[in-house]
Amino acid sequence: MGDKTTKRSPLLPDRFQQPDLFICDIFDAAPKSDMAGMEHPVFSISKRPDHQSRKYQNGDNFIEVTPSAKGMATVFDRDILIFCISQLIAALNEGRPVSKTVSFKIIDYLVATGKPVGGSAYLRAEDALERLRGTSIKTNIVTGEERQWTIFGLVESAKTVRRDSDGALLDVQVTLSDWVFNAIQAKEILTISKDYFRLRKPLERRMYEIARKHCGKAAEWRIGLEKLQLKCGSQSSPKEFKRLVTNIIAENGEHDHFPDYVPALEGTIVAFRGRGTVPVRIEEIYEGRLNPEAFSDARTVAPGWDVRHLEHEWRRWCASEEIEPKHPDRHFVKFCQSWFEKRGKP
Repeated sequence: MGDKTTKRSPLLPDRFQQPDLFICDIFDAAPKSDMAGMEHPVFSISKRPDHQSRKYQNGDNFIEVTPSAKGMATVFDRDILIFCISQLIAALNEGRPVSKTVSFKIIDYLVATGKPVGGSAYLRAEDALERLRGTSIKTNIVTGEERQWTIFGLVESAKTVRRDSDGALLDVQVTLSDWVFNAIQAKEILTISKDYFRLRKPLERRMYEIARKHCGKAAEWRIGLEKLQLKCGSQSSPKEFKRLVTNIIAENGEHDHFPDYVPALEGTIVAFRGRGTVPVRIEEIYEGRLNPEAFSDARTVAPGWDVRHLEHEWRRWCASEEIEPKHPDRHFVKFCQSWFEKRGKP
């Protein structure tokens, strides 16, 4: 009999290709992740509750991770941090003030990260927040030119703003740790593929994060299996880890699904070869077409402003944020409205 695991796509379904109209435009923006969390094994790659404390040493850098009674925060819990980071980076790029506290609707988080929106999804989000709050980190790794020596949680606190009649979490306020917030303010952030959220396997997510951090836009990056296992935070035996990596590479050979890179195993070396899909951060202009009606609407929502100037600012902003609006006219008008609300008449 054939291996049934290869029959199913390694990617989760793309559940929200067309977001509902009430969902805000954050889903047009590329997701962002902090470099320190991508490089170092902060999150568990186990699908079972992980209660094992661990310490990793890499040269002079160390990181100690201690789980709570709920277990260690997982790479899937990390999606909440990525969602919050993405919101704060978007605000910074627009010149808006930011703080460590992020307020959001759970439904927005679920849609942005491609998760099911059934009733149990809200309970899973609440559990994820508890693990993020409960997992303690001690490290000397610098973020934003500040070295943390104290023990801290991945999030400082999480507060319920609103629940439904059944008690399910609807709106929350999350206060990030200084470690994460320092990285945001210093722009120690990388854009990641939206298909990252569709990867089923925790180890595959970690392999992508590590490749994105170290390979970046280069043609190739190579790492030994032993070092890769350390960076992934895998608790498997070396033999089992090699088997798991080999399976991921074989699945990619069949489905060609691994985002941005093609992994290959050459003896005890794992090579990641770039697909040329990682965004290049250069000053460029989004070139999507706008209809004449959009300019008329822009004049209405931003009276007194030169709409051609606003068009240039919008196109430059879309390019810098790697945004390709699904509805350019609506997106442009909303940009103009926000511009006017923040600056008033010229």
